[in-house]
Amino acid sequence: MALRITQIRSTIGTKPKQRGTLRALGLGRIGRSNTLPDRAEIRGMIQRVPHLVSVEEHSAVPADEKDSRKRPADEQPANEQLADEQLAGESAEDKDQ
Repeated sequence: MALRITQIRSTIGTKPKQRGTLRALGLGRIGRSNTLPDRAEIRGMIQRVPHLVSVEEHSAVPADEKDSRKRPADEQPANEQLADEQLAGESAEDKDQ
């Protein structure tokens, strides 16, 4: 289960701690939304700024927890492999000199 949090009010006139809580929730402007996991830490942050946000329960998994976006270490894009090889070649040439 996940929570969809949307900022509905401005941070003008709010305390710095409340503005920091909104930044930690991934918000910063009116109308911005973020999907976060339904955990005690997130619920606690929401309780600190209930007058600034709206919360909906969402069944989707947040993007940062999806395994499909993570790439195994051995599968680097070709341009990164080429850059690594070039750096390794340059260091070998430096040692020869």
